Amino acid sequence: MVSMGGGPDSDGDGGEVDGDGRKRFSEKQAEQWWAENRARVYEQYNVRMIDKSSVGVVWLLSKVAIKREIAVERDQRFYLPENSKLAIVGGIQTRVAFSDGGMETTRLLLSLLRSCCGSKSLKQGELLHQKVITSGLRSNVALCISLIKFYFSCQLFKPAELVFRTTENPWDVSLWNSLMACYTKNYMLVEALELFEELLHLPYLKPDSHTYPSVLKACSGLGRAGYGKVVHTHVVKSGFVSDVVVTSAIVGLYAKCGMFGWATQLFDEMPERDAACWNTVISSYYQNGQYGKALGLFDEMKGCGYKPDSVTYTTAICSCGRLLDLERGKEMHNEVVQNGLVLDGYVSAAVVDMYGKSGNLEMAINVFEQMPRKSLVSWNSMIAAHSLSGDSKSCIDLFQRMIGQGIKPSSTTFSSLLMACSKSGNLWHGKVTHGYIMRNGIEADIFINGSLVDLYFKCGSIVSAEFAFKGMPRTDVVAWNIMISGYVSVGCDFEALGVFSDMENAGVKPNAITFTSVLVACSRLAALEQGKHIHKSIIACKLESHEIVTGALLDMYAKCGAVNEAFQAFNQLSERDLVSWTSMIMAYGCHGQAFEALNLFSKMLQSDVKPDRVTFLAVISACSHAGLVNEGCYYFKKMVDDYKINPTFAEYSCLVDLLGRAGRVHEAYAILQKHPNMREDANLLSTLFSACHLHGELELGWKIADLLLDKDADDSSTYITLAKMYASANGWMQARKVRLKMKELGLKKNPGCSWIEVGKRIEAFFVKDKVIPQAEMVYECLAILTTHMEKD
Repeated sequence: MVSMGGGPDSDGDGGEVDGDGRKRFSEKQAEQWWAENRARVYEQYNVRMIDKSSVGVVWLLSKVAIKREIAVERDQRFYLPENSKLAIVGGIQTRVAFSDGGMETTRLLLSLLRSCCGSKSLKQGELLHQKVITSGLRSNVALCISLIKFYFSCQLFKPAELVFRTTENPWDVSLWNSLMACYTKNYMLVEALELFEELLHLPYLKPDSHTYPSVLKACSGLGRAGYGKVVHTHVVKSGFVSDVVVTSAIVGLYAKCGMFGWATQLFDEMPERDAACWNTVISSYYQNGQYGKALGLFDEMKGCGYKPDSVTYTTAICSCGRLLDLERGKEMHNEVVQNGLVLDGYVSAAVVDMYGKSGNLEMAINVFEQMPRKSLVSWNSMIAAHSLSGDSKSCIDLFQRMIGQGIKPSSTTFSSLLMACSKSGNLWHGKVTHGYIMRNGIEADIFINGSLVDLYFKCGSIVSAEFAFKGMPRTDVVAWNIMISGYVSVGCDFEALGVFSDMENAGVKPNAITFTSVLVACSRLAALEQGKHIHKSIIACKLESHEIVTGALLDMYAKCGAVNEAFQAFNQLSERDLVSWTSMIMAYGCHGQAFEALNLFSKMLQSDVKPDRVTFLAVISACSHAGLVNEGCYYFKKMVDDYKINPTFAEYSCLVDLLGRAGRVHEAYAILQKHPNMREDANLLSTLFSACHLHGELELGWKIADLLLDKDADDSSTYITLAKMYASANGWMQARKVRLKMKELGLKKNPGCSWIEVGKRIEAFFVKDKVIPQAEMVYECLAILTTHMEKD
């Protein structure tokens, strides 16, 4: 009953008069009064909303002090009986009236708590929690579960745990299941397993079929297959192995932990399956990168008479996209349409993603534009499709449309945008994206920051890349890897080694990607001692058997001249691919061991590894260094005739070098004359010019010098070599003229640069360098050495 007193003008409304002369109304009469006076109350007291529910009439008012009565007018009051319940939600105050308060109060509180979970209204939820306590409902399991879910929805884990720990009725397993499920959903996986352990030790409470799925998800998330087996044993003992949901979770655990034999066996033994079970297995294979197996299970599911749903098709179509299987993806798209399945946001996004990854951008756009409601996932898929081709303009246009429609971008959105800018080399579009991130206060994660660093390096803006790196957390190996590989990509090898040293000092453990990048820097600098230090770190990290790392070690030792160490790394490879064979052949060839190189090439052919142009280049180069002209010409002919590899500038340059080193410069020049597209190539002419100087072929050398100077009159190296040629033939006057011409043009010989390893550092210096560290000491030592040399 709702009680209400009317004013002097309401005597004829039939209400019962109390001792004070005020009238009390039934609920029906109260509703009638409200219908007549609603507009006046709205205007005077700013009533926000009225809701009529099964529990009674609920008035939501603001700016009205409610205790036991509501002032409607000075001479008119609104009374409620003792069993009325009051809930205060934020600035809005709710009065509910009904005859049986207990059950109805619980139902109302549950309804309000569910609303707070959806809106994440912390203040309102806390007030409802207070109402639960004051109403003596702390032992109500349903309310406790709702409170736990509410606090988790607000990311307040401690209050949720407190609700669980202080409940007066902890002997209901559903309460435990609720907290466990919330832990798992919020990736608090260790806490979920600890709670499960606690549950197992209770004498009067046992896990049920709703307990195990959460526990098994926690095991798979942590990769704890061993503990998962223990849980599996509990499932068997408790008789829940016949439960489809529980067994599906076990199958998912084994699949996600890479134990596909166990997963397949258990799946095959299941007496009963449903579509959700099939989806679990298919998605597990997909998430593990076994896209072909996922598609095989999809076909098997249909063959067993199960009808795929939108979840199944989403996973299967995504698998087609990963495999770049356009035809299969088209078939599935047609299946979805023909079967009358609604193309929801996930399926549509998967179709767009599949077409985009498979290179059919036109179909991706067609599907995307036909979507009535475009979700964030679909926008991201479309932007990613354009980014694959480096179309940064289209990506920016899509991004602006997306913002215009009120869709909030995610980290994936920005990563795709920045990737498109990197591929196209469009620094302006990249800066526009970076500016949007900064202006809107978006917290950049490792993916966004990594994409920014990559963008700036690829656009040659090293200072901006360094600035972006400063904003990244230094505890993640990914951040260091991006910076090291970025420096290596632009040839800043000293800086790359410096970052690696900083990474070691910061206590961050390198991985295979780190070592692969930093070994490239060592290779280019011929920094053998630094390379050996890195090799020790590789052994400490137990990555010496990693094929890519071992291949990088082989290349580093080879380019540093440590042929024996390179061969040891070569022998450690369990499987030798074309790159490793070529690297070892090149190592032998570059260091004068031509016969070992040719012998290794023969072994490679016996191993059924097909050589490519790089391999032949290494073989011909080995012959060139050893003066094996006939052998080099033989392998050049073999490359062209037997392997049908058309020579490029690199191969012809190597052949010219081979003939030039042997003094057969006229043959080399004849080769150039046969190919008009190479006749004017400055690199080939320079190689032949050096050979002419070496073997005293002055007339041909002067002829080639004229060709080179016509191409580049400012190349100081041509003038220097020409002056030396004149001087070697006693043409001192001509040599002097060349030197004067250089002086007249303001040309200087580029200063030589060298470096030396000092401890774990590499110090670089130029000719007459006075800015190096400890320069004064170095030149003082050099003077002492010079004095001793003159005496001797």
